[in-house]
Amino acid sequence: MTGIRVPAQTPAPTAGPAPAQQPDVAVTAARLRAARRAATRRAALLACVLVLVLAALLVASVLLGGTRNIPAGDVLPAAFGLRTGLADYVIHRIRLPRALAALLAGALFGLSGALYQRLIRNPLATPDIVGISAGAGAGAVTVLLFAPAVPFGVEGAALAGSFLLVGIVLALSRRGGRVDTFRLVLIGIGMAAVCTAYVNYLFSLAGQHSIAQVTRWLVGSVSGATWDGVTTLAVAFLVCALAAAPLGRALGAMSLGDQLAAGLGTRVGRARTAALLLGAAAAALATSVTGPIGFVSLVSGPIAVRLVGADRSLPLAAPIGAVMVLGADVLAQHGPLISPVPTGVLTALLGAPYFVWLILRRGQGATS
Repeated sequence: MTGIRVPAQTPAPTAGPAPAQQPDVAVTAARLRAARRAATRRAALLACVLVLVLAALLVASVLLGGTRNIPAGDVLPAAFGLRTGLADYVIHRIRLPRALAALLAGALFGLSGALYQRLIRNPLATPDIVGISAGAGAGAVTVLLFAPAVPFGVEGAALAGSFLLVGIVLALSRRGGRVDTFRLVLIGIGMAAVCTAYVNYLFSLAGQHSIAQVTRWLVGSVSGATWDGVTTLAVAFLVCALAAAPLGRALGAMSLGDQLAAGLGTRVGRARTAALLLGAAAAALATSVTGPIGFVSLVSGPIAVRLVGADRSLPLAAPIGAVMVLGADVLAQHGPLISPVPTGVLTALLGAPYFVWLILRRGQGATS
């Protein structure tokens, strides 16, 4: 009699799929820390590259043009004011102040644009687009035409004009107790037109010699920069950079919404007012020395965001703006077929197509 084989027992089928494993919180946190460290290293590397580019442009701006009859050994001592005659006049009194003014003004324009773009969360909301730079220019032109000898009159009038425009634009752009960003941009463009009409009216009252001097300034130029202007820009950039440093975290929290930012401990009202006034002051002080060099504040911030992300874009916007203005000035002085032209002409030629593309892009996004 053969033995009866008992079939092997098979495991009972499960009622459903196995539950998914919970992600390891420690692993996720480690990955986030590694990503932040990588982003920080990338930002530091880009900052070093920008510094090297700025150094190269600064050397090119000092050496190129007007130095043909200056011995090479006199260039560096003349830059520190240790030579007299032609070397001192060309290098120390013309070339070096012009290059430093372009660098510092570009940094201020870039910083002001990034502050407004992060605060209002709209790439179009920059001081030159919403009329802040136009208000500063209107105030500066008033002093330049009728009281040019007043000490610090141009700087004070530029600040007053920019702060006045900030108040008007914000007051008119409110809807339902909140600032409508699209309305803010449109009102800012309208107020810039009002400032332009005001400046044209001032021209009808001024003499021809004063008009010729101010017209070149209105285009945006660093020609004729002096050490007094460089000192103004250097102090302004130092103060604005130190004041903007603690605002970076507040602006990052406010990008999540005012209520959540307030829940995280951010004083939203105070931070918003500080960012608005700081951005206006940076743009106004740069405008008081170089004139309204357009589109630098519009382009610098988005470039920084694309390179390092929004959280780390604010510190890089300043050197990017400096590279733009100093590079445009070198090209305006020595570029083939175009030189010499005011620096603001080249920045407008580069920035205007980007402005149109940005508007078209936002319009397509709004309709889709």
